[in-house]
Amino acid sequence: MALKASMKILLADASPGNRQIMKKMLSDVGFKNVIEAADGEKALEKVEAHKEDGPIGLIISDWELPKLDGLALLKKVREDQSLKETKFLMIIGEAAQQNVVIAVKSGVNNVVVRPFSNNILMEKIGKVFGQ
Repeated sequence: MALKASMKILLADASPGNRQIMKKMLSDVGFKNVIEAADGEKALEKVEAHKEDGPIGLIISDWELPKLDGLALLKKVREDQSLKETKFLMIIGEAAQQNVVIAVKSGVNNVVVRPFSNNILMEKIGKVFGQ
């Protein structure tokens, strides 16, 4: 899947403030089709729900999510044959950089370490899509 402004992006973060900031970052560069989830279970439900009506092209997930953490969400997405090619960008806290290796081994497409700027986020998304 190519990087397109119309692509569905799932943003999974427990913090409403973080989701709002990232949604604005994405909107500022043209991404308007952003779906939000406050926990990993809701994120997985939303990914499943959109399989038929145009799948989610990119999941941006915080590592630390309630109910189902970001790593478990990543593993569930990668285990599902119909979802395993979905692009996945993991957000990891600065203090938890050892999680980068774990995420990569679990099939994440890229990692962004908090705190990050809009430019860094867009650079990471571009790399996920080979740009």
